[in-house]
Amino acid sequence: MKTIRIITAVAILAISLLCPMHSNANGVPDHGQKDLQPIMDALMERYAGRDFSADFHQESTLSALDISDTAGGTAWFKHPGRMRWEYRFPDRHIIVTDGDTLWIHRPEENQVVKGNAANYFGDGKGAGFLSNFSLIAEAFDVRLLNANLTHWRLKLVPHEKHYELSAIYLEINRETTEIERVVTENAFGDTTTITLENLSFSSDMDASLFEFEIPGGTDIIYMDE
Repeated sequence: MKTIRIITAVAILAISLLCPMHSNANGVPDHGQKDLQPIMDALMERYAGRDFSADFHQESTLSALDISDTAGGTAWFKHPGRMRWEYRFPDRHIIVTDGDTLWIHRPEENQVVKGNAANYFGDGKGAGFLSNFSLIAEAFDVRLLNANLTHWRLKLVPHEKHYELSAIYLEINRETTEIERVVTENAFGDTTTITLENLSFSSDMDASLFEFEIPGGTDIIYMDE
């Protein structure tokens, strides 16, 4: 299960539940582009260029094997491209990127995995867009799938096809314009859901959160070799 959590968190990031979010039966399907633009404008105003943190709960499923895995902790996002994910359960580890380098530190295993961040979060892969919200318009075709009294549901399809990412689904609170759920799906039907809670926006988030110094004596695995 540790391998599943790491691969999904790093390669697709958002990692997904049993399937993409289902539309609310009371919602109105496919409102079209005329209703989409005001939502995108509101999201840009809320997120573009802004740093924030949130508690998260992650559930990942490998559909072919019918295997599911859950995890959770706190994440920080700093524009552009910097992220820190601290997992509190089921075991403690962190995923950090300064926008260029990606580190995964598993202290219980005395191990750090190191790689090129662009290979895993570039072009907004997974939840990479959360640290650079302008990527949505640049890298995805966006469609409004559903709207009800409390939430909007968007589908993002990448312009560039990736087997590890075929679509992202966003569930957005209409009152706060906060993204409450991110669901990613890959070409094999594997999905990951990340539910975000307790969002906090910051104007002076500490940049050192997105730096990582490998502890002495730690085993290093290079992902890009």
